[in-house]
Amino acid sequence: MRTLMTLLFSGYISIVMAAIPDTIPVVRTSTVSPEEMLQNRLQRSFPLKDMFAPEVKLLFVGDIMGHTPQIESAYNRATRTYSYTDVWQEVAPLFKSVDWAIGNLEVTLGGKPYRGYPAFSSPDALASSLKDAGISVLVTANNHSLDRSKCGVIRTLDVLDSLNIQHTGTFRTPQERAKSNLLVLDKHEIRVGLMNYTYGTNGIPTPSGVVVNRIDTTQIALDIQKAQKLQPAIDYLILVFHWGNEYQQKPSKAQKKLSHWCFEHGVDAIIGSHPHVVQPIVHNPATGHLVVYSLGNFVSNQRTYPKDGGMMVQLHLIKQKNKTRLLKAGYELTWVDKYRDTRGELKYVVRRGDAQQLQQDKDSILRKLSPYNEVKMNRYLRGIGQFLEKTNQGVANAL
Repeated sequence: MRTLMTLLFSGYISIVMAAIPDTIPVVRTSTVSPEEMLQNRLQRSFPLKDMFAPEVKLLFVGDIMGHTPQIESAYNRATRTYSYTDVWQEVAPLFKSVDWAIGNLEVTLGGKPYRGYPAFSSPDALASSLKDAGISVLVTANNHSLDRSKCGVIRTLDVLDSLNIQHTGTFRTPQERAKSNLLVLDKHEIRVGLMNYTYGTNGIPTPSGVVVNRIDTTQIALDIQKAQKLQPAIDYLILVFHWGNEYQQKPSKAQKKLSHWCFEHGVDAIIGSHPHVVQPIVHNPATGHLVVYSLGNFVSNQRTYPKDGGMMVQLHLIKQKNKTRLLKAGYELTWVDKYRDTRGELKYVVRRGDAQQLQQDKDSILRKLSPYNEVKMNRYLRGIGQFLEKTNQGVANAL
């Protein structure tokens, strides 16, 4: 800190001293040195608490699916193991550049037999690869939470705990829910609260013992009240909803109604998933409220437009005068590249849609897009990009 202040003083000394008239008499009896005078003057003009205000960045990605072709592509016949490392190569540096990277785990880690739709259970390697890539939080309340019943819920959480991946949305017991429903992300003097709920579980009733958070405004109101009473207090409250109508690019009336209700009850931001397509982002600068109606698919085997991609959304928070606010919200589109390598093996890679990033990656270790896939990716980026330009409010097309 002393070194930093010295550099600041040296940068401003000539400007400040030049502003002092030569005719001002020197008070030789003063015990305050010129350097101390300058330090006091700078401190009044540039308070340290504002110059070094705490900041955090959260990155949200959409539906992490595990269809059967994805499971098969991750299998190495020679070693008889699964690996998803290549899937995240292009996005991993971004995950590791933020304070928290958060995804929607829309599969169970229910153990063998591994299967895709309609009852998902992916290899544990999916979660471990996400951890290695930089994902630090996974929300688990969605319509596939009970695909492997009670054992699937418990085993999924056991695997995440073994990997030190934080989570919320499903719980082994009601007691665990009471203790851990509000996930507090605490860093740089900013405490972010995160809670997760789903509209349903495909008609599967919740087995006795385990808990899957449902979208129930009576319960959510109680959860919000409890979060607001927490000490030390949380600075910013985010709800993640698995909601909306599948494959519809416009949010439903129910989504809009619920988002308004949440904001009236003290929620700061809402992140949505489930439709498997991107829906608009709306940020109200006057209130600071933000709703991302749907992030779309982060990775899946759904190949037709507009289900073949999604978006990443970054929230940049800053804390000033003990109040945390959204400094900036931005997004970047992603697209799932599905191809066969030179050995004929099926591969998946989540591609970033940022043009500058694509230029930087041309000479990377990643395989270049095939002409056919390049056309498909460009169609997605152009079509969804134009859609969001028309429907988004108050957010930047950049992270």
